Amino acid sequence: MRTVTATPAPPLSRARQAFLRDVLEGLQAHPKRLHSKYFYDAAGDALFQQIMHCPEYYLTRCEMEILERQSPAIVSAIRAVAPQADLVELGAGDASKSVHLLREWMRAGMGERYFPIDISSNIIRHLQETLPERIPGLDVQGLNGEYMDMLAKSGQAAGCARVVMFMGSSIGNFTPEEAVGFLGEVRRQLRPGDMLLIGFDLQKNPRQVLDAYNDRQGLTRDFNLNLLTRINRELDADFERDQFLHYPTYDPSSGACKSFLISLRDQAVHIGGALIRFRKDEPVFMEISQKYTPEGIRELAARTGFSPIRNFTDEKGWFVDALWLAK
Repeated sequence: MRTVTATPAPPLSRARQAFLRDVLEGLQAHPKRLHSKYFYDAAGDALFQQIMHCPEYYLTRCEMEILERQSPAIVSAIRAVAPQADLVELGAGDASKSVHLLREWMRAGMGERYFPIDISSNIIRHLQETLPERIPGLDVQGLNGEYMDMLAKSGQAAGCARVVMFMGSSIGNFTPEEAVGFLGEVRRQLRPGDMLLIGFDLQKNPRQVLDAYNDRQGLTRDFNLNLLTRINRELDADFERDQFLHYPTYDPSSGACKSFLISLRDQAVHIGGALIRFRKDEPVFMEISQKYTPEGIRELAARTGFSPIRNFTDEKGWFVDALWLAK
């Protein structure tokens, strides 16, 4: 009788090994959680672009207004500290907002080098292909990977001061204490005299905040559930998306807007050979979108080794792009 030998599955890449490790650690923890940095595969990128343009998601419009109208003032404030600098952007996305600052940057002769950093290889490829055509003379040196690793790499290449951009209220994806740790690490990567331009969503009417993460089209719901689809595809899992409910919350006293997926029944999911059990109504924490007060922003700068230079705010006073100096 002829025997058939099963072909072993190919080994996971280093990135997928890290993905599997983080997913299993998060879902075996109590309470369960998933890392929001894994939202951004090709489908996640496309969904987030739609979210940024939906009526309820005010954050993009507010920061777009700041950069469209105040980029000359931002560049002038930077130039008062450093007449030349390299621009580094953490989580560059499609640069639809940053392009306004980049154009003013080039017009003012501040330098040519722009280092967009993003965990999505699709985003980096897109920027390297399109930005030089949109902004002639811009030297786009895309860096695909984790923020701190790529920030260190940009420092090795930089020949002058660096201005690090962290826009779109991305700092809100950390709890306040996590933000202290993250920005402290950013500061350790910088030299005195380098700068950070960082976006903060301000606390406001609770209904307005919550609606931004629970849009009528269901884009944010699909964005969260897409992570389950990605886990199925890349980690050999068997999530049933329709057995999880997207559930956002907002606490106006702390400024914490959180998103969860709620298991709709007792169920078990296989992931990379492991079995993860979910109780009916058990939550999986997906992400936080922390909202700040002006006082909280100043305190965060002081705790992480930065000195505020100037705040740039939209007309409604809903959003701040803060320029800080590394002390």
